[in-house]
Amino acid sequence: MTKINARTVSSRALLRYDTVGRYKNLNRGGSVRSIDRHVLTAALLCCATLFAFVENAEAQTDEIQVYDAEITEPGKWNLTWHNNYIVSGSETPEFPGGIVPHHSLTGVPEWAYGVTDWFEAGFYFPVYTIANGGHYFFDSAKLRALFVVPHAHERSFFYGVNFELSHNMRKWDPAEFTAEIRPIIGWRYRSFDFIINPILDTSFDGLDEMIFAPAVRLAYNSSERWAFSLEHYAEFGPVKNFLPHEEQQHKLFAVVNYNGAPLSLEFGIGKGLTDATDSTTIKFMVIYDF
Repeated sequence: MTKINARTVSSRALLRYDTVGRYKNLNRGGSVRSIDRHVLTAALLCCATLFAFVENAEAQTDEIQVYDAEITEPGKWNLTWHNNYIVSGSETPEFPGGIVPHHSLTGVPEWAYGVTDWFEAGFYFPVYTIANGGHYFFDSAKLRALFVVPHAHERSFFYGVNFELSHNMRKWDPAEFTAEIRPIIGWRYRSFDFIINPILDTSFDGLDEMIFAPAVRLAYNSSERWAFSLEHYAEFGPVKNFLPHEEQQHKLFAVVNYNGAPLSLEFGIGKGLTDATDSTTIKFMVIYDF
């Protein structure tokens, strides 16, 4: 099962360039700024719009992010609220007894705690879907551990690895327990970021059955607050034998980020590139640093 994910360039911090062309963190050790009322209003309106669209069933996507090795400051909490709505998608479940992707809204609050400058612990609860008629489904709960090179925001080359363990309801995934291994490799040059997450998903049914589902992000940071990017998410199938191209999942997102303190936002529209991929998906995230 594809876990389409990605962490924004500055969802953990507000960044700008210093005199040598490196990013500087404006949040860590600084005072908390007041939330822009217009931005908060826009966030609430976007969430309300997504909920208003829901009329059918659920999708297999709880978060759509590319991880960038940024983590929460040690001793602090962060909340990322994921919302993914499939505007146009398959009207057939991915597996018997599963949920139809078309016109579904799936979301989850992701809680993260900074343990050290190289380790962040987190959990997702609850993963949920709003179905036809406003019915709610509890889908899953997840634990994760993220290990990164310290102070990734100051580096031109950064890296890390994330581990997730999920306990799933049968309508969400036929496997009760699944896991994800997500390496993080990224480069930063002036206003541009290029990040790769070569993800492996497993249902604990053997190494050769692991699913290869990479995610890639190319971002342009136009200012200290705004970033624009293209993100590609794919699922090639089991590593022992990739699926034919027409059966693979490939989706390209156009994404905009507002990077504030303590509130940040991300909005993206994705287009499916193969027949096996949902045609149109909207993602919206609200990120808050406590």
